[in-house]
Amino acid sequence: DVALLVARTRTLDARHTAGWDVAPEPAAVSGVRAAVVRTLDDWGLSVLAPVTELIVGELAANAVRHAAPPVRVRLIRDRALICEVSDGSSTSPHLRRAASTDEGGRGLFMVARLADRWGTRYTPQGKVVWTEQSLPRGPA
Repeated sequence: DVALLVARTRTLDARHTAGWDVAPEPAAVSGVRAAVVRTLDDWGLSVLAPVTELIVGELAANAVRHAAPPVRVRLIRDRALICEVSDGSSTSPHLRRAASTDEGGRGLFMVARLADRWGTRYTPQGKVVWTEQSLPRGPA
């Protein structure tokens, strides 16, 4: 048996990507959220800003609190809006349902509900948690 896989790759120019380093302190997350909103406004995707801001805030805060530096956020505007948060840890994030009495533990659950797709991929330097959101239909 033979299997043939053909893939076409292409690079995106700088107008379709944006990235930020996140300082290893919780207060740094708010600045990244604000930068994400500005970028979405520049891209004509303001309608996605509230959800994307929440996704970025949760993933970046989790990385700062529970993973290892360096933490980096990247947005990619292609056929969908992709948000990536990378960190220096190989520890997998766990999706769980928090009890009503729990103080935390709802962030990744909310991210999973708000994004069309999400996942984790591992790199030699750590991991990337990514989400994908559909782009709005019509002129942007």
